[in-house]
Amino acid sequence: MADYDYDIGVIGGGAAGLTVTSGAAQLGAKTLLVEKEKELGGDCLHFGCVPSKTLIKTAHVYHQMKNAKAFGLPQVEVPPVDFGHVSKRIKSVISIIQKHDSEERFCNLGAKVEFGDPKFTDEHTIQLNGKDLSAKYWVIATGSSPAAPPIEGLDKTPYITNKEIFYLDHLPESMIILGGGPIGTEMGQAFNRLGTKVYIVDRGEQILGKEDKDMADGVMNVMRSEGVVFHLNSSIEATKDLGRQKQVVIKNAEGKTIRLRAETILVAMGRSANVEELGLEDIGVKFDKRGIKVDKRLRTNHKHIYAAGDVNGGFQFTHAAGYEGGIVISNAIFHLPRKTDYTFLPWCTYSDPELASIGMNEKTAQAAGIDYAVWTEEFKDNDRSLAEGEKIGKIKMILDEKEKPVGVQILGPRAGDLISEWVATLNGKVKLSTLASAVHPYPTIGEINKKVAGTYFSPKIFSNKIKKSLKFFFNLKGRACTPETCEE
Repeated sequence: MADYDYDIGVIGGGAAGLTVTSGAAQLGAKTLLVEKEKELGGDCLHFGCVPSKTLIKTAHVYHQMKNAKAFGLPQVEVPPVDFGHVSKRIKSVISIIQKHDSEERFCNLGAKVEFGDPKFTDEHTIQLNGKDLSAKYWVIATGSSPAAPPIEGLDKTPYITNKEIFYLDHLPESMIILGGGPIGTEMGQAFNRLGTKVYIVDRGEQILGKEDKDMADGVMNVMRSEGVVFHLNSSIEATKDLGRQKQVVIKNAEGKTIRLRAETILVAMGRSANVEELGLEDIGVKFDKRGIKVDKRLRTNHKHIYAAGDVNGGFQFTHAAGYEGGIVISNAIFHLPRKTDYTFLPWCTYSDPELASIGMNEKTAQAAGIDYAVWTEEFKDNDRSLAEGEKIGKIKMILDEKEKPVGVQILGPRAGDLISEWVATLNGKVKLSTLASAVHPYPTIGEINKKVAGTYFSPKIFSNKIKKSLKFFFNLKGRACTPETCEE
């Protein structure tokens, strides 16, 4: 039997890598964690989830200050934003969370942490800082980076991505965002609320292309009402550096050429897997432009080498990376053949209102050829939502031909939190009748989950057949009031 330096080696200190490292070390495996950056935490902590949600909250508060009159408060003149203070707050939040992702913490768990640029020299060995380090199992969790699309002139035009946007030294006067996905949508609304003039360009007919159009349009309409300008069905022809301003040339669906100018360009047009300079070609690990090829147990074509998180080209969510880290632990440490199952993996775009989803939406149900039915409830009919001034949005429940829920989408206040009840319901195979009969506290926005389930059962419970049966068995007398008698 070969003698390796470590039981398991992990390359990448983001969500997937930290999950594997923590679990493996605590289970007694001699564990090595390698990170190329100076600190652990990955893209989510430093350039993604944490700074973006911190910024979104700041923009939300500022937006409410400017709209105090809507809550019965005196209208006030709010001074302009000093983005240096905003960035300082973002850094302070990151620094607090960084303590949980420190080298010291993982050392206390029993894992060895090394920093540097690793490269595979054979299927079990990497070279790091002039040393050869071997492991029985390897996990590649190097994440992804913003993709630079092949646009004429972009290589000569200064632009920013999610890696720079949270650390700007001032608030841009104007910004053109290339891409109407989650990053473009979230940042577009946040910066617009802070005072930046925002233009969003996307080649699709809607923003948030994976979502149902009616739900995505709900987000877009709010943003448009707040001042964001959208150019959809538009191709990006070229960019140009004009000095203080940058130019983006687009062509709309009618073939008309439009020249947009702004101080800053934010590129948010997808991600590319971080597979370069790892030596994967030398050891025959298969990958393409999407990422490393894995099976349902997250194994590469070398069964002792796993790939988890963004680098395998799957769902690019922090919670998906954490889930996949758990799958790796089951297979590599417990030796239990556990496979991934993304059927009811939730996700959320943290716009205002938020848009959260789990399972199938109408687009995916149609693509799968499923005969489905849609049940909805509006937030304008929820008492707590009205009390908080939230009137926009709805919940949409998708039922298959067997009348079982296969997906839920929520557009509305705290949708990301509300979807969690459906995470438990769908993954736990809880009956819809159980949710409909469960008691929710009043008044809460969460009642909308119970309401949409109850709406499905109402026609069945209050049908004429049921009323006739009750009248027959219990001699019920029927209506005490009709519209005609009410008018008398």
